[in-house]
Amino acid sequence: MIEIQYKDENMQKLDEALLLSAARAALEEQSAPQEAGLSVLITDDAQIQTLNREYRGFDKPTDVLSFEANERDPETGFLYLGDIAISLPRATEQAQKGECPLEAEVQLLIVHGILHLLGHDHAEAEEKAKMWAEQAKILARLGLSEINIQEL
Repeated sequence: MIEIQYKDENMQKLDEALLLSAARAALEEQSAPQEAGLSVLITDDAQIQTLNREYRGFDKPTDVLSFEANERDPETGFLYLGDIAISLPRATEQAQKGECPLEAEVQLLIVHGILHLLGHDHAEAEEKAKMWAEQAKILARLGLSEINIQEL
C-alpha cells in the first residue's frame, strides 16, 4: 500500500494518480515485492528542516528525505519499506527553475526517495551514476525524460 499524506489540509493538493504512478513505476522497475508499502508526506520547509536536523544533522530544509524501515507486518507479512517526506515549497521552486510541472517534480522526488528506501545512494560517484541511471529509466517509463535530475 502506498499512502500519500499532507502536513495539513490547507496545502496545495497534487494529482494523486500521478504521484502513485511514480511510486508504482519505481517499485516495479526495482523489482520490489508487490505487497511492499510506503508512505509519502507532502510537507513544508519548516517540518522538513526539523526532520533533516534531527535525523541527518543538517539544520536546513531539503527537497526530499527517506526513512528506511524494511519491516514486515506480523499480521499480513507485507513489507513496509519506509517513509518519504517531500518539501512542497522546495519542489515548487525546483519545478519553476526546471520549467516543468509541479507534479512532474514531485514524481521525480518520489522516485528518488523510493530508490533510497531500496538501498540506493549517491554519496560516491559510482553510486550516483547507478542511481541516476535508475532514476532516468523510471522517469522515461513515466514519460518524464525531460526532468533535470542532475542535482538532487
